[in-house]
Amino acid sequence: MKHFDKIKKAAAWAGILLLGGIYLVTFILGLSGNPATQSLLMACIICTVIIPVLLYAMMILARTLEGRGREPEKKKEQEQTEKK
Repeated sequence: MKHFDKIKKAAAWAGILLLGGIYLVTFILGLSGNPATQSLLMACIICTVIIPVLLYAMMILARTLEGRGREPEKKKEQEQTEKK
C-alpha cells in the first residue's frame, strides 16, 4: 500500500502545480492586457473541474488494477506449501 500512497501524493502535487501554473499564466496575461485572457480564464475554470476528476479516476483505476497478476503466484506458493 505504501507504493500506492506515493503515487497518490505525486498525482496530487502534479495537479496542484498544473492548476497553479495555469492560473499564474492567466493572471500574468490578464495584467498585460492580452485579448485572449477571457478565453484563458474560461479554460482555467474548466480545468479546475476536469483535472481533479481525471486524477481521481486514475487513482481508482490504479487501485483496481494494483493486485492483478499477483494472484496466480500466491496460489502457486500455497500449493507448494501444502505439498510439503
